[in-house]
Amino acid sequence: MMNFGFNDLSLVNPCELSDEAYMRAVHADKILDQAQIFPSFNDAINDIDFLVATSSKETLSEKKHNRNPVFLPDFTQQIQQVDGTIGLVFGREDTGLFNDEIASCDLMVKIPSHESYETLNLSHSVGIFLYSIYLDNTILPQKRTPLDNIEKNHLYNAFEELLAAISYPEHKYEKTRVMFKRLISRSIPSKWEYHTLMGVINTAAKRLKEK
Repeated sequence: MMNFGFNDLSLVNPCELSDEAYMRAVHADKILDQAQIFPSFNDAINDIDFLVATSSKETLSEKKHNRNPVFLPDFTQQIQQVDGTIGLVFGREDTGLFNDEIASCDLMVKIPSHESYETLNLSHSVGIFLYSIYLDNTILPQKRTPLDNIEKNHLYNAFEELLAAISYPEHKYEKTRVMFKRLISRSIPSKWEYHTLMGVINTAAKRLKEK
């Protein structure tokens, strides 16, 4: 983290930060001193505007959206358009993130790796992610104003109201809701794009309700 300019570490129900942890941290021990400890995943993500799950386990079917990933090289360019607090969520060394934890995030990102052994050690994954973000952040300037967390949730709610207005099939509802969330998170729309989308969705829903 310190190598690439990251300082804010949050740990969920961790093991004891022993002398060994500080020895391995070497000159980055202040990151451990300042780390925030949370009893649960939900407690840790309360103040995060944009949550990014990380996993090597993807879903190949386009009909299952929870583990439909963006690959790291694309993500590191897109993330520069995001305003607010961004949380990179890394799972356990042995089991990674659970499905419900990934579903709580806006996006899932995967490091491209060889199919013979796709899973990386946790420390390696963190290092590659932070290096990639650091590298692109030092080269590419921000070019537009992205939507914030409140606007993002308004957009999700508007889409759900549109689904209700068209009596969308209940058995397809959850998958389609997650698909829209993933679609918006991958594109990281600007505020101008957000207002345009909201206008179209709200107008459509209103006219359908009037019929």
